[in-house]
Amino acid sequence: MRPIKIAALLTGKGGSSLADKNVLPVLGKPLLMYPAGAARLSCYIEHFYVSSDDRKILGIAGGIGYKKILRPGYLARKNSKHADVIAHALDVMKRDDKLVPDILVVLLANSAAIKTEWIDNCIKAIIENRNFSAVVPVCEDLDHHPYRAKKINKKGALEPFFDFRDRNISTNRQELEPSYFLCHNFWVLNVEKSVFSKRGQPPWVFMGNKIKPFIVDECCDVHTQRDIMLTEEWIERHM
Repeated sequence: MRPIKIAALLTGKGGSSLADKNVLPVLGKPLLMYPAGAARLSCYIEHFYVSSDDRKILGIAGGIGYKKILRPGYLARKNSKHADVIAHALDVMKRDDKLVPDILVVLLANSAAIKTEWIDNCIKAIIENRNFSAVVPVCEDLDHHPYRAKKINKKGALEPFFDFRDRNISTNRQELEPSYFLCHNFWVLNVEKSVFSKRGQPPWVFMGNKIKPFIVDECCDVHTQRDIMLTEEWIERHM
């Protein structure tokens, strides 16, 4: 039986509402160094890549052993999709290095809420059960439960997102079925059953259709200056 090929792909683009967010200092280190460094310490990952249109991101990650993939402009727009970025990176790996990874760890450059042991536990889960298409960190969140969400109709009034005519939905969050949200720090993909499958769960179709949750207590990613402060607080509590 051939060895399982495992690669990490750090992703981050230069343009953002928060300028240079992926390289902003977080407790003295560029933000992206936290996910990149956590993956470097993994006992499973053997190949490391970074995909970006930004020379700063490529340079910092390249300095700790990540092979640079210069992302074309059409993959660095506000509406660019992660699925396309991943597919492009896999094409580059195959073309340049003859590498088709069995497991791909996608690291998001704007989240420092990540631990090496989390990465390794998620990889191990797929190694032990190759039927899983992905293993991803999630947080339970009842305050923002989908059943509590509203939308604005054409008359300018609020209405539920769901049709509740045949249901009795409690106003008490504790009585609702638990809901979980992706952490957006990293995703571990069983490439054959996720990226190469066209039957994944929307909106993250590239994760496939049998996604195992890895439950963590809390998580955060960076989109605003306030998120930098929250990230630093998370690091000081967990590292």
